Amino acid sequence: MAVVLQYVAPYRPWNKGKLVGQKPPLKPREVWAIRVRLQIANKKRDLALFNLSLDSKLRGCDLLSLKVSDVRTGGDTRSRTKIIQKKTGNPVQFEIMDQSRDAIRDWCEFKGLEQYDWLFPNRKDRNRHFSTRQYARLVDDWVKSIGLRRSAYGTHSMR
Repeated sequence: MAVVLQYVAPYRPWNKGKLVGQKPPLKPREVWAIRVRLQIANKKRDLALFNLSLDSKLRGCDLLSLKVSDVRTGGDTRSRTKIIQKKTGNPVQFEIMDQSRDAIRDWCEFKGLEQYDWLFPNRKDRNRHFSTRQYARLVDDWVKSIGLRRSAYGTHSMR
């Protein structure tokens, strides 16, 4: 009896044909293009998230786990705040620019957020915050809206 061996092609690597490595930051004109589109579309949450991500330079997990009390005191948005990074455990202080403060104020008032709430709560469960995967999808949408390749930019492009 003859044994017939069949050739099996090796598996396809997950990154074959994909752009890997560090992704470039957004240029100032690209930032403005995204910001204007979000303002015109009246996307309060997206505008607040976009502006705060640029000001803070935080990783997605740290940005999304902010509480309202981290950036607001009473009815006013702070001009500067300090948080502890999850990955490194180091404190990071950053300034919140005027347009970010306005966007955060508008978002909190629109959503009716209180001091103990997540700044970017989950749509279905307010006890959880927006996920990093949802944030990555949003960044993809923002980048695509101004005609850039989604694969060339990511959440670290906001840092």
